[in-house]
Amino acid sequence: MRRDLKYLIAYLLPLSGYVAVLWQGWWSFSSVVLAFVIIPLMEQVIGGSARNLTEAEEAKKAASPFFDLLLYFNLPLLYGLLWLYFTAMTSGSLEPLETMGMTLSMGIIVGSLGINVAHELGHRQTLHETLMAKIMLTTALYTHFNIEHNRGHHRWVATDQDPSSARPGEGLYRFWLRSVWGTYVNAWHLENDRLRQAGKAVFSVWNEMIWFQLAHLGYLTLVWWHFGWRGVGFAVAVAVLGFLLLESVNYIEHYGLRRKRLASGFYETVTPRHSWNSDHELGRIFLYELTRHSDHHFKATRKYQVLRHFDESPQLPHGYPATILLALVPPLWFRVMDRRVREIEA
Repeated sequence: MRRDLKYLIAYLLPLSGYVAVLWQGWWSFSSVVLAFVIIPLMEQVIGGSARNLTEAEEAKKAASPFFDLLLYFNLPLLYGLLWLYFTAMTSGSLEPLETMGMTLSMGIIVGSLGINVAHELGHRQTLHETLMAKIMLTTALYTHFNIEHNRGHHRWVATDQDPSSARPGEGLYRFWLRSVWGTYVNAWHLENDRLRQAGKAVFSVWNEMIWFQLAHLGYLTLVWWHFGWRGVGFAVAVAVLGFLLLESVNYIEHYGLRRKRLASGFYETVTPRHSWNSDHELGRIFLYELTRHSDHHFKATRKYQVLRHFDESPQLPHGYPATILLALVPPLWFRVMDRRVREIEA
């Protein structure tokens, strides 16, 4: 149990958001500095571990409520921080630099708590956990992710039919446009197909995509009610930053990896070779083991605390934060990653 307490380190990220909003000044960039300066530098020092749990350890950790509670507590942390952020943004007392720093920091929080934690909960089978996932995704105006990711991405990953799998030679900014639009459109198609197969009307109370749009509208209406149109503008800004952070993660997780189409017309089964991984210990903790992505695709319902390392999984050159920074400069990204893709596909 003592070793499990390392996951409490993940709360440094929302804490940095509170520091950014409450202390202001140069502290406004706290989450930015933590996520994209301190963590990448420390990962170079600490390194990673390929160790997997024993069967006994895995069974014990999978049954422990401690790991679930760690996720649940992010919900009040997220909404409490958003309230403080909107209050600060609409106070009229901030300098432009503070506004920029706090907004960037809050965008990182929305992307990590509002989407990454929701991603883990969205794969659960219980009603309260899936509901929490949707409530958290609402802050990123990206609740359709719950449909497309679970029913679309996990089925079509590493193929051209998946908008969230970056193609060889595709730059990050082009991928953003294709993935953001494709994910939204696919979610509508998937939900409409589900209803047709169930013999229900597409435009009805059974359509979850319609409810998601109403949830977004309701969220923004509440922000407008308390903080005016200025608050709405900042709510949209941090949502966009949050889902672009998500799409950046999608980009580095599957870039250039492709499943072969078999003679039968079907694609080969998803294997650990179809996701990029990072065993850097610190990033694994902060992202609730998201970086062990191959095992997540092997069995999506496997809880984060028991995800495994596979020797055959391709490894990213750095941890997730540093790799995202690399992706922001496409020429450098292609120079580093295309060679790795060719070696894997050879």
